[in-house]
Amino acid sequence: MLPDLLVRLVADPFAVLNAVGLVAFALVGATKAIREEFDLFGVTVVGLGTAFAGGATRDILVGRVPLALQSFGEISLGLLGVALAIALSVTFDDADEHPVTVASDAAGLAAFATAGAIVATDVGVSGFGVVAIAVINACGGGAFADILLDRSPFILVEDFYASCTVLGGLTYWLVDVGAFAGVVGSAPGTAAACCAAVTIGARFVGVYFGWHLPTAQSLAVHTSRGER
Repeated sequence: MLPDLLVRLVADPFAVLNAVGLVAFALVGATKAIREEFDLFGVTVVGLGTAFAGGATRDILVGRVPLALQSFGEISLGLLGVALAIALSVTFDDADEHPVTVASDAAGLAAFATAGAIVATDVGVSGFGVVAIAVINACGGGAFADILLDRSPFILVEDFYASCTVLGGLTYWLVDVGAFAGVVGSAPGTAAACCAAVTIGARFVGVYFGWHLPTAQSLAVHTSRGER
């Protein structure tokens, strides 16, 4: 099973991105569960849920059996991410805020947004569909993990996070079939590279500058101040 997975990683850009996303998001999700003092089973469940929920939703939307149910190779990558999270938590204090975890989160976000855009384009959905599936693939697992952790999905209440995948998915569509198709380059991986670069770049910039989308309350405060 694992040799077959290695062959796919070499031949298929989607497989590479999917593998990166699975390991990275399993690590991030498991780290969150460790912070909440879940037992090892709970840590594994949250880690695998973070890694696979978005992709499973993507596959259901495009009418195919989720990849996690087709091969043990994908599950093994998720378990690798969980193991790395446990090792990180044993080695460092505040592992969920460690640069390795932050970088893994950004890498997983970019990888899954791009993987979702590839799948959506392959099945011929609209530009909106490409962006929507990119966002679902990238953010669905984190939202699922937050529900398991008994809190509101953070992508809905804070941080400049899901917006990065919107930008990435839109970039993929523009480069692959939209206004910039054929302008940036016609190589098969060009759209994927642009999507991943925009997503991870936007995420790192957002973290560095502490960007957050405004809330309705903050808009109301600014409006009231302007009327004075």
